[in-house]
Amino acid sequence: MTFFHASQTKNIKILKPNISNHNIPLIYFSDKRENVLVYLSNAIEKFCKEKHFKFEGFWHKWGPYGFDKDGRLCLEEYYPNALKETYSGVKGYIYSCDSISTYKELNIQIPNAYISDRPTKVEHCEYVSDAYYEIIKAEQEGLITICRTESTQKILLLNCDL
Repeated sequence: MTFFHASQTKNIKILKPNISNHNIPLIYFSDKRENVLVYLSNAIEKFCKEKHFKFEGFWHKWGPYGFDKDGRLCLEEYYPNALKETYSGVKGYIYSCDSISTYKELNIQIPNAYISDRPTKVEHCEYVSDAYYEIIKAEQEGLITICRTESTQKILLLNCDL
C-alpha cells in the first residue's frame, strides 16, 4: 500500500510530525492520492496572505469536504468559483511513502486516512503545478465529487452550450 501526503514544502526527504488540529505532533496520510489534493491549499490562509493580513501563528488546515457513503471525497464549493479561487495556480508536492508507523491512540474516523507520530521516509515526490487542474481531473476520472453551488452549476452548463 502507498500512503500519500500533500505539502507546499519542497524537497522533503523525511516527513516529520507537526502539531496537528488534534494538538499533538502527527503526520496525516491517505491511501488515495486524490484525497490529499485538498491539502495543497488552505482557503483561509491563501485569502489572508493575498490581502496581506499579518498573522504570526500556525495556520490550521481546513477544507470544505466530506465523504459519501462509499468513502468518496466530496469537495463542496461554498460560493461561485470558490474552488478556482482557492486552488487555481497553487503549486505543491504529493509525497508518497511505502510504509508508515500508524498511530493507534487516536481514531480520526476519516475514510482512507492514516496518522503517524513517527518521522516517515519519503519514497517518491510528485510536483503538482496546478492543484485546481488536478482536482478537476480527479473529478473527471470519477475519483472525487465536487458539489458546486447552484449558480456555478448554471455557469458550467452555459459554457458547455457554447
